[in-house]
Amino acid sequence: MSVPAPRTARKAGDPPAFQLRLYVAGQTAKSLDAFANLKRICETHLAGQYCIEVIDLTKTPQLAAGDQILAVPTVVRRLPEPIKKIIGDFSNEERVLVGLDVQPINA
Repeated sequence: MSVPAPRTARKAGDPPAFQLRLYVAGQTAKSLDAFANLKRICETHLAGQYCIEVIDLTKTPQLAAGDQILAVPTVVRRLPEPIKKIIGDFSNEERVLVGLDVQPINA
């Protein structure tokens, strides 16, 4: 089993390298699955380098306009630029990694 090369360490107080916004519509099974899948992928490939901000559009629908959200669940990669979006339940790990432009860690 190979050990992945260490990633650049963040200093205390530095913002995460990957800032993600997950747009959902309530606490539905689809929304919960999307969050769980996204978190699992981030923990595997971006451990310690990401934050996920969950935005429930049933509570704050006006926030959909800022990122031009047309469907949910949608994840928006705010940082690093450029901004990228993926729609779906994020169950296809390879598709999510390509969509977010994340290099997979080889197991």
